[in-house]
Amino acid sequence: MARAKISTNNHGPAIRGSDPWAPSAGKMHQLLSEEERARLAVLASIVRFDKGEEIYREGQRADAVFNIISGVVKAYKTAPDRSEHITAFLFPDDMFGLSEEGRYANSIKAITPVAAYRFPVSTLRRRLAKDADLEFHVICKLIHELRETQRHAFLLARKRAISRVAMFLQLLENLRAARGERTAEIYLPMKRSDIGEYLGMSLEAVSRAFRSLTTRGIIRNRDRRHLKITDRSTFDRIVGDTTNAS
Repeated sequence: MARAKISTNNHGPAIRGSDPWAPSAGKMHQLLSEEERARLAVLASIVRFDKGEEIYREGQRADAVFNIISGVVKAYKTAPDRSEHITAFLFPDDMFGLSEEGRYANSIKAITPVAAYRFPVSTLRRRLAKDADLEFHVICKLIHELRETQRHAFLLARKRAISRVAMFLQLLENLRAARGERTAEIYLPMKRSDIGEYLGMSLEAVSRAFRSLTTRGIIRNRDRRHLKITDRSTFDRIVGDTTNAS
C-alpha cells in the first residue's frame, strides 16, 4: 500500500452525491449538513497521492475510507493474468473505501494527483455508532462506489463501440454539470487506455470511436484532454443506440 502524505484537517469534508445518469444530474444533493460535516471534521486527516500511486489494493485490510477533495481515482479488479479491469472512475466529492468482511472490495489508484480526506474506520465506526442519522448519510455516500460499478455494467451492455464512448462522455459531462462547472468543454483526466479498460474496448477501438465522432462533426477536440459536443441531436441519438451495427 502506498504511503500517503498526511496533514491535519481543520475544515469539514464536503460530502455530496449525485446521479450522473439522471436528468437532475446538474443539481448537487448535499447529504450532510454543515453541522454534520463539522462533527466529521475532527476525525479526518488530509492525504495526498501522486499520479499513478496505488492508494490500496483489493483484499487488503480496510482501515480507512476516503472522500476526494481534488483529483480522480480509478477502482479496478486485477485478473489472474495481472491485467486491470476498471469498474469505476471517482471524482471530487466522491467517497470510496467499499469493503467486504473487513477487506477492500476493489483496488484504487490515483490517475491524477489526488488530495482526499482520510477517515480511520475504527474512529469513524465509534462516531457513527452514536449518531444514527450521520451513519445513514455516510453509508449512502460510501455505496456510491457500488452504484458506479452498477452503472458500469449498464454501460457495457451497449453493443456499439461508438455508443459506449458517447455514453462515457455524457457521464463526464453530467458530472461536470453536477459540480456546477459552466464550461462547455468536457475534460478527460484519464488516458485513452484507461477509457478502453473501463468500456471493455481495445485502445484501437476507443481511438476509432473518437475519430468517428470527430470526423462526423459530433465532437470537436481542443487537445487530447478537452473536447466539446458540437452536434447535440446526433450525439444524443448515438447515446441511446443499442443496435449491433458498428
